[in-house]
Amino acid sequence: MITVSRRRFLKITGFGLGAAAAVSASEPLAKSAEYINAKTGKGKGIEKIPTTCDICFWKCGAIAYLKDGELWKIEGNPEDPLSNGRLCPRGTGGIGAHFDKDRLKSPLIRKNERGEDQWVAVTWDEALSYIAEKMNKIKAKYGPESVALFSHGIGGNFLKHTLKAYGSPNVAAPSFAQCRGPRDVGFELTFGEPVGSPERTDIENADCLVLIGSHLGENMHNTQVQEFSRFIENKGTLIVVDPRFSVAAGKAKYYLPIKPGTDTALILAWMNVIVSMGLYDKEYVEKYGFGFEQFSQLISLNTPEWAYIQTGIDPEIIRATAIEMAKNKPRTLVHPGRHTTWYGNDAQRSRAIALLNALLGSWGRKGGFFFPASLDIPNYPYPEYPHGERGKVDNPGKKYPFASETITTGIREATITGEPYPIKGWLVYATNLIQALPDREETIKAIQNLDLMVVVDVVPSEIAGWADVVLPEDTYLERFDDLSITPFKKPFISLRQPVISSPGDTKPNWWIARELAIKLGLGHYYPWTNIEEYFKKRLGAAGYSYDELKKKGILKGEETPIFFEDGIEPVFYTPSGKIEFYSPQLQAAGFSPVPEFEKPKENPPGYLRLIYGRSPVHTFSRTQSNHLLSDLYEENEVWVNTSVAMKYGYKSGDKIRLANTYGVKSEPVKVKVTERIRPDCVFLVHGFGQTSKMLKSTYKKGASDSLLLKNCSTDPLMGGTGLNNNFVTFEEA
Repeated sequence: MITVSRRRFLKITGFGLGAAAAVSASEPLAKSAEYINAKTGKGKGIEKIPTTCDICFWKCGAIAYLKDGELWKIEGNPEDPLSNGRLCPRGTGGIGAHFDKDRLKSPLIRKNERGEDQWVAVTWDEALSYIAEKMNKIKAKYGPESVALFSHGIGGNFLKHTLKAYGSPNVAAPSFAQCRGPRDVGFELTFGEPVGSPERTDIENADCLVLIGSHLGENMHNTQVQEFSRFIENKGTLIVVDPRFSVAAGKAKYYLPIKPGTDTALILAWMNVIVSMGLYDKEYVEKYGFGFEQFSQLISLNTPEWAYIQTGIDPEIIRATAIEMAKNKPRTLVHPGRHTTWYGNDAQRSRAIALLNALLGSWGRKGGFFFPASLDIPNYPYPEYPHGERGKVDNPGKKYPFASETITTGIREATITGEPYPIKGWLVYATNLIQALPDREETIKAIQNLDLMVVVDVVPSEIAGWADVVLPEDTYLERFDDLSITPFKKPFISLRQPVISSPGDTKPNWWIARELAIKLGLGHYYPWTNIEEYFKKRLGAAGYSYDELKKKGILKGEETPIFFEDGIEPVFYTPSGKIEFYSPQLQAAGFSPVPEFEKPKENPPGYLRLIYGRSPVHTFSRTQSNHLLSDLYEENEVWVNTSVAMKYGYKSGDKIRLANTYGVKSEPVKVKVTERIRPDCVFLVHGFGQTSKMLKSTYKKGASDSLLLKNCSTDPLMGGTGLNNNFVTFEEA
């Protein structure tokens, strides 16, 4: 790991000192501007201002430090239940976002063709007037539903409000169809509730933890990693299933290097062992289960010997790990994962994970899954949204009958085909769709059908290069966001507030959304003039003090029971009112009522399966231009098994290109020769190989996995995009 030198740090902070300039603010910004100025006066020594981190969606409570009025450092807020006073590597490097030399500084309108990265800097009034004029033309010609919003994170809440006031229901986040959607649907079909975000996993109190393709420690969600550390310290039994020897696998009692795509076969075999040997939680299953007899019959043939043929895992290892799980029940937690869009049958695989947890009695039990507690803060009393005759565009005829949220690729398809009605405008907030959606060519094809595309972001991401208008947002250290009411083990509310002024003509998302609404003639949907008025209205209605929240950053409610054994009344929001081992609603929709194994696509001759994951110091493709983080991990490498590397004559550090089965080639990428991956796979950290010319510090560094992910296997239950059925070969760089 490369250490950030003092000289390098001073160079970065010097940018902020020299570039910080007065930012003109409209009247609604005045109060927050006064607040910043009061907090950042020079000569005050060390000041501490509570806020919440936005380097990922976890929203950890943090404390920012100013030294003589200038941003110095950031650390966890000890009062916050998510951070517990500690930030992850990304969070501690978050101040680099403020000093990022590549960040957007003023509104831009496209000069020439889309994708050419040629812009004219304009005023905010010019940019918002341009957008409003285009949106009103789309509304008059096609209807308000023909504008869609793609959004990631809490910062998009006010833009969602503006779009719904405009009359469109088409709001989507890649976090559903490209990430957690199959998991949440699989658990809803089983228990009647999703896992939620943050996940309702009680890792720290588990005696046995099973990770199936879940890379705790690399996928750096702060609370989970802290709990995982305590689990290891308490000498819990760890079982890791992964084609790659992850960081977590190094802590495991059992590591199962499974053949990619065969996880469901392993889970079925585990359940076969637990049921056939009578090791399941009989009292729990009898009391809360539905359809257990049919379930038992349908998995009776899924023996460890059968699974060995599919997975390559020795039958005795399958038995031993199943017995280990049962021995520790109900404090055995089979982790549901986060990014679960793998092979196109992922909702059923996630349902199999849910059923395994049900057999072990872990749902609602300590060391398993808790029932989250949250504070009851009423919504702002806005006028009712208009209701159009047309529903959402993404899932016509409920093609994917169990999709519980809007499908991003469904909006993209409607943008291309015009069916069931045309989409002519995209608003994109804080999500780089070029990297987030599969099949880049399809995304660009859809963009070319638009009359308007607006991107709101902090940095000039690749999707911004295709926009008509780019609106520069304040970083999270420079803005207020909506109230964060996070369901967790302890009920609490947290506040993100500005701690430093922006060095450019950037604005907070709430101001952008409100000003756009006014331009659209929808000002009555924003009866408040400043976001602090909005906070006081909502908090006051619930009996909480905004001034206290601003001072502390966190307000906590009274703790309530979160486990069955502590007094939670078991409720399952399924049709039967119980845990559905056998699902009549799946059967009625034409799907298997109990998960079945589907063989994955085999590697074409000469090709290896491409799998991808995360770095603990980066968030997707958002943080590569943050120099405090890029100094730690500047570009990705392709992991290649030692035997494969020997065959091709590669050694670590050699540069090659990856080419997929469609002939698409990556930028040159370094080889990492390792025994830590199966010979039939290669691995890339996601988010690199960026092609935005405005991101000078990251331009074409490393290889983009997204560029190579063209083959998309769609989940028939909920529309998730399975992306692990893509294969690559090697070419000389």
